[in-house]
Amino acid sequence: MGPSSRSSLVLSAAALIGVLSPMTSPLQAAEATEEKGAKIYCFMRSSGNDHEVSWNAAYAVIKRQRSGVFKTSPEHASVMITEAVVQDPGNFPDCGQFLGDLFGGNTQPATAAALANSSSDTESSIESSDDTTRYSY
Repeated sequence: MGPSSRSSLVLSAAALIGVLSPMTSPLQAAEATEEKGAKIYCFMRSSGNDHEVSWNAAYAVIKRQRSGVFKTSPEHASVMITEAVVQDPGNFPDCGQFLGDLFGGNTQPATAAALANSSSDTESSIESSDDTTRYSY
């Protein structure tokens, strides 16, 4: 193997490494973005803010953090936040109760009294729910 073929091999290896290394950073950036959005949404909701204010703040961060031509849709951002909370619930304590709001559930601010009564209200509403209204579109 001559000096020119050795240098070509080194350049090819360097080019391959250069091409492959940025491939992991968008994935890491996406994970960091969804975690940031989830942290903002969950913190604001746990602090008593309503869904709309919390959602606008989290979605603004998610949109700003994403690079490229296409921006993240609101539906995809909701899924990203949900996935971050479900993957690491210990990092987002008491946030699971707000995830339904991302998909059209209760959007009112959380209060201590409402949080205390939520489990008994949920149990009674489950018992009295009518199956015909469950999937009304």
